[in-house]
Order: sequence, then structure tokens, then C-alpha cells
Amino acid sequence: MERPVALFDSIRRFKIKLLHWEYWPLYVVYFPSGLYFLWLSLRARSGLFFSATNPSIENGGMFHESKYAIYSLIPQHYYPATIFIKGGTPFEQALQAMVTKGITYPFIAKPDRGERGLGVMKICSSSDLQTYMEKMPVDFIIQEYVDYPLEFSVFYVRHPLEKRGKITSITFKDLLKVTGDGKTSIEGLVMKNDRAFLQLEKLKKERHDLHHVLALREERILVPYGNHSRGTRFEDCCNLIDEQLTTTFDTLSHQIEGFYYGRYDLRTTSIEEMRAGRNIAILELNGAKAEVAHIYNPRFSFLKAQWVIMTHFKLMWQIAMHNKNTSPFISFSTFLKGRREEAQYKRRIRM
Repeated sequence: MERPVALFDSIRRFKIKLLHWEYWPLYVVYFPSGLYFLWLSLRARSGLFFSATNPSIENGGMFHESKYAIYSLIPQHYYPATIFIKGGTPFEQALQAMVTKGITYPFIAKPDRGERGLGVMKICSSSDLQTYMEKMPVDFIIQEYVDYPLEFSVFYVRHPLEKRGKITSITFKDLLKVTGDGKTSIEGLVMKNDRAFLQLEKLKKERHDLHHVLALREERILVPYGNHSRGTRFEDCCNLIDEQLTTTFDTLSHQIEGFYYGRYDLRTTSIEEMRAGRNIAILELNGAKAEVAHIYNPRFSFLKAQWVIMTHFKLMWQIAMHNKNTSPFISFSTFLKGRREEAQYKRRIRM
């Protein structure tokens, strides 16, 4: 019976991804808007103009940038306690670094140069950490787990000649979870939900107790971090953009030297606290490669998404063209070298 079940599951996965563009491969999603990017590249006389968008971030934040280096640009009180662990570091040394920094279980571990949730894991015990380090031979980050109830992405843009920036996107991240009915196992609940079903194989590898039956209305978060590639549902919350929120992120962004374009991924206790700039924990700051996350709302049309992407490409281009006199575009050889290093880095991650 295993073969028919596997076949039916494969057909179901294919159908879900085909009918919902949010799951399409990036090269398909970005092909139409990519033609506009090509036009901007011709105007800039370089397809690498993005590298001047954020002068303080490696490659402008488009590829293979160090997360830890970006944290060093952000005022410390805005992000969780974070430790850089060099690849090959002895297990005992990592434990000592945690003690020194005051980080306890659970915490989040993630590659220093990763993207789209690659290698990100919630570590709940020393055995989890030891297993993670065995599979993570590259540099990685240990970060205090922040259990604030709300997770958002906030996209911020400011032209270098302007004193005030703007928020162009806000996305609420509804983490992947299931709700019990008192009789169905977690795996059964996952099978009933298309978004969760796409994550089933990864959930099995992560040793979730999928046979456990949740009580009636009991919630279980399956993936504790807001990555679309790990099943998080993105909700368009651009209606939250107002004067107070813009001022809060403008004030924050002015404290990050050389940052003009990118997306804050954060957790907060409430929308009101986020507006006021209180109880915010920045989980990541992404530069030129940052996607405008609200377009992945299931109700957002593909054509409208292309317009949003192209609008942001133009904003990126305008910033880069101004910055190029003081921050020249990277060379093609530098680009190729960085891409090779990035590919080698990803291949070494055995998660």
C-alpha cells in the first residue's frame, strides 16, 4: 500500500503548488519582474547595482551576507542575545559561550549565511545542540528564543538624500500550527491542512510526536519561526502603516549606518507596542534580497505582486545609483566568487 499512498501524496503536493502561486519556484515568480530588473541593469550599466543599496552590508545584502555582521550594526537592545559559533567549534566551548552570554534552552540556531529557513532549528536540549553541531559544519548563530506572541515583517526604504523614510509593507506571520479536536492525531490534523501537509516530510525528520492526540481546541505550533518555506501563512497588514509606526522605524533605521533598503523580521507583544517602539525583538534584518513579504498572502494576485516587486526594484535602483559614487558596484569576478562560496556553504549544511 505504500506506493499508492506516496503517489497520491505526490499528486496532492503538485496540485497544491500548481494552483497557488505563492509556492511556485522563485525563478517563475520573478521572471516577469526580472525583465524590468534587466532594464534597470542596462540603465545602471551593471546588473550588480544592488550591491550599493546598503553600503554597510556585504553585497548590499543580496547574497551570502553574514547575519552576525548585520546584528553588529543594530543597537543591541533591539535584538535577542546572540552568539557567533565558528564551524568546527568543540561542543563544550559552545556550551560555555552560552553560559557566558546567559542563553538558556530553548533557543534558535541558524547558519550565519543562510536564507529561506535553511538550517534554522529550535534547540531544546544539549543533545539537540550536539546533533545540530554534527550536521552544521559551517559558522552558525545561537540566538535567545523570544516568545513574544506576534511576529511581523516590516519593509523599510529611505533614499539617502531624504531625512525621512517610509514603510512599504507589513506582514503578519501566522506560524504553522494545528488545533486539536480530541480524537485526531497531529499527523491526521496535518493531513487535513494543505499548508501543513506540504511540511509533513520535514516534520517527520524533526522528530515531532505526530501520533499524539491534541485535546479539543488545544493548539500546537509545529514550526516556531516565521518562514514561508516552512509553512508560515503570510497576512497582508499594510493597513497598519501610519505616522507613528513610520516614525518608530525611521528612528531605528537612522541608527543603522549605511542601511537604506530592507526588511525587519521581528517579534513583539502587541501592535500598539510595536508602533511605540517598545517590546520589539529584531530576529533578522535583510537587505537587497529581502522580499516584500505581504505579496505572499494567499489572496494576493500574481499580477499585483509583479507590480509591487517592480516598484521595489526601482526604489532599490534609485538608492544604489545615488550611492555608487561612494560605494562602487561590486565586480563580476567578486560576484562569481561570492556565489561559488555561497553554493559550497549550502552544500555543507546537512539538515
